[in-house]
Parts: sequence; C-alpha cells; structure tokens
Amino acid sequence: MKKNIFLITLFISIKLLAQPVLPNYADSLFPTYYWQRATLFQTLPKQNTDIVFLGNSITDGAEWSEIFNDIKIKNRGISGDISAGVIKRLPDMVAGKPAKIFLLIGVNDISRGISVDSIFTNISLIANYIHYYSSNTKLYVQSILPVSDFYKKFGTHTNKFNVINQLNSLLKNNAEKLNYTFINLHDFFADENGKMNVTLTNDGLHLKGDGYMLWKHIVFPYVYNVEKKPALIPYPKQITWNEKLFPFYKVKNVVVNNEALLKLNINEVLNKNFETQLNKNFNDALPIIKINLANVNAPLLKDEAYQIHIDANALIVNANSVKAAYYALQTIKQLARDNTYLDGCNITDWPSFEWRGYMTDAGRNYQTVNFLKQQIDVMSNYKMNIFHFHITEDLAWRWQIKKYPQLTNAENMLRDKGMFYSIDDIKELIKYCNDRFITLVPELDMPGHSAAFTKAMGHNMQSEEGKKIIADILDEIFNTYNFPYFHIGADEVKITDTAFIPYVQKIIEAHHAQVIGWKPGGNFNNKTFLQLWNGDEKLKNGFKYIDSRHLYLNHFDPFESVVTIFARKICDVNEETNEAKGAEICLWHDRRVQNENDLIEMNAVYPAMLSFSEKIWNGGGDGGFITNISQMSDNNKKLFEIFENRLLEHKQLYFQHTSFPYYKQSNTIWKLVGPFYNHGNLADKFHLDTLTFDKLYQSATQTEIGNTIVLRHWWNPMVTGVLKHPEENTTWYALQKMWSDADTIQPFWIGFNNISRSTATTVPELNTWDDKQSSIWINGNKIKPTVWFNANQKIDLETPLTNEGYEFRTPTFVSLKKGWNEILVKLPVASFKGKNWENPVKWMFTVVPVKNN
Repeated sequence: MKKNIFLITLFISIKLLAQPVLPNYADSLFPTYYWQRATLFQTLPKQNTDIVFLGNSITDGAEWSEIFNDIKIKNRGISGDISAGVIKRLPDMVAGKPAKIFLLIGVNDISRGISVDSIFTNISLIANYIHYYSSNTKLYVQSILPVSDFYKKFGTHTNKFNVINQLNSLLKNNAEKLNYTFINLHDFFADENGKMNVTLTNDGLHLKGDGYMLWKHIVFPYVYNVEKKPALIPYPKQITWNEKLFPFYKVKNVVVNNEALLKLNINEVLNKNFETQLNKNFNDALPIIKINLANVNAPLLKDEAYQIHIDANALIVNANSVKAAYYALQTIKQLARDNTYLDGCNITDWPSFEWRGYMTDAGRNYQTVNFLKQQIDVMSNYKMNIFHFHITEDLAWRWQIKKYPQLTNAENMLRDKGMFYSIDDIKELIKYCNDRFITLVPELDMPGHSAAFTKAMGHNMQSEEGKKIIADILDEIFNTYNFPYFHIGADEVKITDTAFIPYVQKIIEAHHAQVIGWKPGGNFNNKTFLQLWNGDEKLKNGFKYIDSRHLYLNHFDPFESVVTIFARKICDVNEETNEAKGAEICLWHDRRVQNENDLIEMNAVYPAMLSFSEKIWNGGGDGGFITNISQMSDNNKKLFEIFENRLLEHKQLYFQHTSFPYYKQSNTIWKLVGPFYNHGNLADKFHLDTLTFDKLYQSATQTEIGNTIVLRHWWNPMVTGVLKHPEENTTWYALQKMWSDADTIQPFWIGFNNISRSTATTVPELNTWDDKQSSIWINGNKIKPTVWFNANQKIDLETPLTNEGYEFRTPTFVSLKKGWNEILVKLPVASFKGKNWENPVKWMFTVVPVKNN
C-alpha cells in the first residue's frame, strides 16, 4: 500500500512539473468586449517588472496604476471574463514574464453553473502554466469576493454563497501544492452573515470606490513584499493591534484642543489637505482625527511621550507637548503607508535618550541648502532632533561673518572655493529645523582645524589678536541667531594658550548657550557637554556626555554600519542618565567628492540613520563595539532580524529614489575554514585544490551570518571581528551555498576592503581585488576583479573616490545555475600593520546578490 501511495504521489508531482497544455478554445466563444481588451493587451509593452492584476469586471473596474500611484501595476481585467477566457489569453500574459500576477477569477463561471471542480481545475492549469513558462513570476490567487442579494441584481451571481465558499476553500487548501500565495479578500468584504457588505457595492457584485480602497489595503503587503502590519521605525515602546480599520482616505477634519497644536503643519507631515479646527465638535463628521495636549504617563523624558488610539471611527492622539504630538504624526505617517486604511492599534511611546543627533561636515565638502534639507527631512521622519552642522575647517571657513568678509573669500579656501553659507542660509536652515522640532547645533571648530581662519585673518586663533577676532565673531553670531547649543570642537590641536578655551566658553555662556566640545579635546569646565569620539573614552561623574564613539559613518561598510549601530549600547547604558544624554552619528568625508550625492551613497547614510534612530529611541543593546551579526547576544540577534525586515520595508516604500545601499543579510550563512599558516606566501593554496567544495564546507570551524564579514578590524581589539584570536600570516576560506530559481546572470556586490572615506587609501593594483591577493570563485569559476579607475595614480585627499566601494560601482555580473551554487572566498593576510596610517588593514569581505538598477 505504501508503495502505491508513493507511486501516486510521484505521478502527481511529475504531472505538475510536466509542460502544461492549454485547451484550444474557439475565438467565437468570447464576446466582442473580450477581444477589444485582449487585443489591446497584446499591443501594450511588457516588462519583467510588471505587476499584473488579472481577472473579470471586478478587476477591470479599477484604475490600478492610479490607486497605487505606480506605473508598474497593470490592469488586465476583462468584464464578463471566465477562467477559460483567462486561459485563452494566458500566453500573452506571461510573454513578458511579469514580476507578479494577482488573479481573481471564477464568479462568472459560478453564475453559469460551472462546477467548483472544473473552475478549480482551470485555475490549477493557470498556476502551472505561469510557473512553467515564467518561473520567476510570483502568483497570488485571490479569493472570490462575497456577493449580496440586497439590491436584487445579478441574481445568478448573488445567490451562490455556498458555492463561492466551496471554491475559496479549495483555493486556500491547495495554495502550497500549486505554489501560489492565497489572499483571503472574502472575509474583509463580508458582513456578519457572510454576504458582501452593502456599503462597498451598489449591485451586490461589483465594487464602489470604497471597496477598491479596502482591496488596496489588503493586497498592499503582497504587492510590495512588506509585512502585513506597517513597519514602524523607531518601533514604539508599547503597541497592541486590534481588528479595526480606520478609513484614513475619508478623513476631512482634524480637531485640536490647544492653540499651540495649530503650528504642527499636519497637512505637510501627512501630505493631506485636512481642515484643522480648535475645539470644534465634528462628531457628526466621522471618521475624524483628534490631537490633544494631555497627560501621558511615561517613565522617562515625559515631555516627548505620546499615545495613539485608532479604531474604525477615530484616530486620537494624546501628547504631553507639541513636540510629542509631532512625533505621533511621524508614527501615523508610517501607519498610513498605503494611504487608505490604518490598522487599529493602541500605542504609548517615549524616547530612551533626549539627544538624538546627526552631524554632517560641510566644511570639507560644501553641501547645498536643499541637499541639507533632504537630510534634515529624513532625520525628522525618524524622530531625530539634533542637526550638528560642522562648517569651519582647515580647508575652508564657510560661515558668513559680516565684520570679517575675508573669511569666506574664495582665495582663502582650498576646496569648493567661494562656497559658503550666508546669514540668510543659516537662518533658513534654523527655521527649517525648528519647524521639524530639530535643534540646529553649529560647530565653529576652534582652536584646531582653523588653518582657513589663519590664512584669512593673518593670526592664529590662540594669539591675542586671534582671540579678539573670535570674540567679535561670537558676538555677531549670537546677536544674529538664537542658538541654545554651540559646539566649539577643540580636538586634534595643541593648546598653546590654556586660557583660550575658558575665554571662549565665557563668551558663549554669557549668551546663555550650552557649550559642547569633543572629548578627547580641550581643557573644558565641568559645565561642558562632552562629545566622545575615541572608543577608549569612558563616562565620568560630573560631566554630561554625547556618545559618538565608533559612530563615524565614513569608517563603516554599509552592512557593518547597520549591524554595529543596532548592537550598540549608547553611553554604555540602556537609557538616559544624568551623565548620558544620548548620541550622534557623524559623517566625516575628508576626501573631495565629485558631487554632493556621493556623501550619502558612499557612506550609506540612510540605512545607518534608520538603524541609529531605532537604537537611540529604544536604547538597550550589547556592550562594546562589534562588526558582525554573530557577535550579538541571542536576544539582540532576534531583535535585529525583526528590525531588518522593517528596515527593508522602509527602503522599499520611502527610499525608492534615494541611495539606500542595503540588502537583507540576517539569513546569509557563511562557513569559515582556517586558519592556514601562509608564512607570508599569500598565494599558497594549502592543497585545498584537492578537496571538493562539500568536503571543505563540512570541515568548517565556525559559522557566520551576514553579507559583510569582518575577520579583524583595524582597531582590534577595541572593535572586534569574528575571529577571537586573529593571527598574521594566515589564510581563511569562506564558503556559501546560494540557491537560484533559474539559470541567470546575477549582479553581485563583491569587495574585500571597504575603505574609509577619511583617508587617502591607495587603490589595489589592476587585476587584483586588494593587496592581500584575496580571491573568489563561484561554481569553480574565478571571478575577475574590478577594473579600478584610480589604479596606478598618486592618491591624496583631493582625489575623489570613483569605484573603490562595491556599493557605488557597477556590480559584478556572474552566471548562476538553477539550483545550488557554490561560493568560495579566499582570505589571506600577511602583517596587520598597513603600509602607513592611511592604509590600515581591515580584513574583511563582502559578497551579496543585488538588483540590477
């Protein structure tokens, strides 16, 4: 008997895999309108990025590309169509090998008395045909919608409740077998009696506009490969979901209970045109949004705490301040990802740290005001509240001072000559930040990083003449702007006048501004906020600290940055204390850039910023500085995997037109084999050429996770890699098995040294990946290195990066076979001492398949 079951199962499997043969239906079986639409579809262009909605009049009735605001989404519905009609036009549907097909068909078959089994057989044939002829197309089979006899129309359709349920059960129960995703639309559209909700239709069969909005909300996660519930970053401290759906698209009115809330710019944040009124009763105009200043309990930073309650009729915000209400709006914006319905929930939220900052260096590389605003917008979206603006440097002084116009003269600048920020520019940026509840903190770096000052003024800052000029500059600044915080830098300089820092601090404090300085740095008093930048620095009682230790984006690999930042324990504490105020990520791109967008792309700013926003808002984490997922605690690994899914949703939905160099890595498994002692012979193979891939794979000594694996960081042991005891003159091998659904040419990011953007690191020789003779084979084929644009050139900080980083060069295209592919990476190293300080040895590799943009 068992043998017979096996044979039957084998027969079915072979049948499913066999080439599907479509019935040859006569053209005359299908009406005029069918052919009008079908022949139109045949003439339209087809692309493998298309997302196709395929079905009958219910599909035909929507303007899908407009509903989703996405031209990739195509309407291929034909009114009156049946499953046989879909089969007839199926070859044309799959000719372009679309990315996805959303199928809804069968209710017209039911109305004609066609049996459930016959309809299911046709839908099975459709599924098999799609999988066979367009294997990369994802198929989604949607349930038949409920019907209603309330309107006494379409009687042969609207009396088939039981048959519809039978077909839906078959479709649901066979989804795994037929390799499609089943989407249960039926239950969302049904009332308590299982019939179509009469508010969504006007004939009991077809949908009104409200029905299509509901449909969009249901399928949105499938269209864009996102979670069923909106991904919130930073994630709220407390959230519970309910089954209610709030029709956000219907809202016309917002009521606030305090005049201060009118300055929230609600319509700008939510991209709406609501009428906002103070204390007006709109109870008869549901659905409605209410925003209240109220008393929200929170154990920490109560001023920034808020609550959100969402049910079917109302969205209510209670906040302890206007700023907290603004943060609630940012959460609502993410909840409203599809701009139709909001899932019901209750949220109570507050931050773990009050200082949540981002620093950018516009002294070395000038950035336009609009480009700075783009970065500020992203900060605002993720509840960051400190914009640290570094605008004076050795290369250039970029802050207009009326009394000393020579400071911003082009001849006194070494890079981006003549580019500076006028008084109006600074005021515009301050207002732009204030409107988003962000504080602009300027940094006038002194007495260090001040060669441009010396060149323009003819005096060193620490001279008596220099101090008088600085006093004039500070007085002009504080008489022109209102800065609650003022950063004076004071690092990386020899203090020749110990009175300089106290002198400057006294002036700033007289203007009621809080002084901030780098630590290690100048001889500050204990009222100074100290910004930590060296990983060896520790917090001490009596000072207040901002943590930027190992938070410099210019030193990170894109995948490393997200992991490192997420795992961090800010200021070595779980949440704010008297000493620990928060942290900043910093962008120090010392190298000249060809255009300002390179700053964002080459430093993977936005993936890092989102990881930081999650960390700084929610606190916690592991101690120390790590580089890889496997180094996290077990709890943090689980949290990271969840966070990564949310991060990728935000990439998909909110960064489509902005550089966001990140791909999923928590499911990427590497096997490491080693160490093998090469005695300085980096080319040694250690007789591994006699071993099969599988034998080498099975001999692995450790398992690692991620797209980038750092074996040893140049700041080891302060910053740790995956090797607990890395040794010079050794070679390791990394192996991965990668699945491909089809024979294909796949673009890859491949790299072996994601260099710092702050040093004049030399470029590898031509025909090499790096100076360690690292190599990679895929399916036994050695992959040729990138052709370096800056090879054989003298490199200094005025040499822009071109294609040194995998994330900003053309991908490497590799042939993959259908099934399992074998990746072998050779990782030799000699000395851990680089050629010089600008060429440190970061022993690492990156291999990741990417989309070809």
